[in-house]
Amino acid sequence: MVLLPALYIHLTGKQGCCGNRCGMLLSILFAAVGVAGALYSFIVAILGLQNGPLCRVLLIWSTPFKDRDSSYLSDSTWWGTCTEPKDIVQFHIGLFSTLLATSALQVILCAIQMINGLFGCLCGACVEKGPL
Repeated sequence: MVLLPALYIHLTGKQGCCGNRCGMLLSILFAAVGVAGALYSFIVAILGLQNGPLCRVLLIWSTPFKDRDSSYLSDSTWWGTCTEPKDIVQFHIGLFSTLLATSALQVILCAIQMINGLFGCLCGACVEKGPL
């Protein structure tokens, strides 16, 4: 969901003077779609970290850390509960932590683009070139 707004924003910047207010309004709308996608990714990452990985415990595949009183993130002694795949808990934490960080960065950057587009839409984005 973030790729389309990023491409549009990049192409708008390539056109030189992007003073058309309709283009800036579209930039705001695409950045809002980017924020929605980033928020979805953020929520998925939080839920993934909260529930823990799907792994093999003895002979059964399950999510052993789901619905526990304490968090498996703070107590690494529980990580040995998962027998397969090897080191799945560390991979799971690394993957969803990275997803959490990148989605937070996407929310910030798209929000900045929305503010930039709002100012460009209201005030105009072109700067008159004077004599050199």
